[in-house]
Amino acid sequence: MGTLVTLHLPPGSPIAEQPWVITIASLGDMEDWEPLVCGPYERAHALALARAVVADDDLMAVVEPLAPLDGVDAIRREIAAARTREEEDFPPQPAGDYPDVPPEPSEVRAGWRRITARLTG
Repeated sequence: MGTLVTLHLPPGSPIAEQPWVITIASLGDMEDWEPLVCGPYERAHALALARAVVADDDLMAVVEPLAPLDGVDAIRREIAAARTREEEDFPPQPAGDYPDVPPEPSEVRAGWRRITARLTG
């Protein structure tokens, strides 16, 4: 069994609505390959897909939000905000709170359409 790492968000966090990516890598030093980054996905889809991939393999999946920033100034503002942001303490989220069944490809594609609409709307 592998490991799933993600942010623990408070209920109603706007970060949950951003696109999410999955980075999959070897869990140990036994394998030498470049990590795979895939997405974007809606958060629930990313969590379910990552959980299914690492369930039966010694892999690590990191599920994190993708910050769709539109230029150098936007990136610099986000860096400045991150540098001054205080640490937030959220209780661990039980693994059972993540979706158990990965989405079908048609559901993932529908999620991509929703992400595109949010980013371009």
